[in-house]
Amino acid sequence: MKDHLFTVDIHTHILPKSWPDLKERYGYGGFIRLEHHKPCCARMMMDDKFFREVEENAWNPVARISEINEHGVDVQVLSTVPVMFSYWAKPQDALDLAMLLNDHMAEVVDKNPTRFLGLGTLPMQAPDLAIKELERCLDLGLKGIQIGTHINEWNLDAEELFDVFQAAETLGAAIFVHPWEMMGQADMPKYWLPWLVGMPAETSRAISSLIFGGVLERLPRLRIAFAHGGGSFPATIGRIAHGFHVRPDLCAVDNNVNPRQYLDRIVLDSLVHDPAILKYLIDLVGVNNICLGSDYPFPLGEAQPGTLIHSAISDAKIKKKLLGDNALHWLGIKKKELIA
Repeated sequence: MKDHLFTVDIHTHILPKSWPDLKERYGYGGFIRLEHHKPCCARMMMDDKFFREVEENAWNPVARISEINEHGVDVQVLSTVPVMFSYWAKPQDALDLAMLLNDHMAEVVDKNPTRFLGLGTLPMQAPDLAIKELERCLDLGLKGIQIGTHINEWNLDAEELFDVFQAAETLGAAIFVHPWEMMGQADMPKYWLPWLVGMPAETSRAISSLIFGGVLERLPRLRIAFAHGGGSFPATIGRIAHGFHVRPDLCAVDNNVNPRQYLDRIVLDSLVHDPAILKYLIDLVGVNNICLGSDYPFPLGEAQPGTLIHSAISDAKIKKKLLGDNALHWLGIKKKELIA
């Protein structure tokens, strides 16, 4: 890639190559399993229902490193595939699965400390267990956590979840919010609309809940980032702020601060597939709050991570921030920690 700068991709997903039969382990179904049906390829199955086809770059660190070398990516920040969150499961089972996934991720990072960093997953449906696993994630060397845009019936402003956010702030853990179980997906069976429409709406739901619920106000040092350029939130901030002004009786019930006051607190990845939108995001949240994110290795991601930033941004100092510096700041680490 031209003009190579130190590059950190904050939005990538990884799975173990295999794990125990979770239906057998826990006594009920609904979990994901991998069906390795041919070399270097597997089906993600939810019980006997096909979910997604994946290739070996979803689980093989050697294959990943080979590909990111070609892409010009120096470091990937790993997180699990959101369907693995399993917030619907019994809390102890979700904890067990989280520990399995986090142990695997920590092992991958430990074996490749200059190429990978990790974000753990938590049993967020049981906040007390989630906090303990968050602490363990950091002990394992992971840099934070990935969570969903909602936790079953709880939006992210739910008081039940506040202690988890507070623990993350206190412990210095980064949080990456990724959409999952999209609202209205049963009503959008065609055209891949849950992924094209539901996912962006989910992320706006999460950001708006954190703002209106006062979570960002109460936790000023919380380092939190959002997938897919913030979803539909950036395009609707005008409507959101206007609603706050004209209907404070409905919008400002838990926090009376203008939503625009939090724009410089919100970190977004660059995964928007449009140079005009990327430039708008920079204007909206600031040049320090956009990080490269590719959604590797999935098809809605950026096939060549960093291409959009390189094509849309001419200023070398801004490129340097978006490609790597901002990610390191969000993660709370220094570049020298990643250089062999």
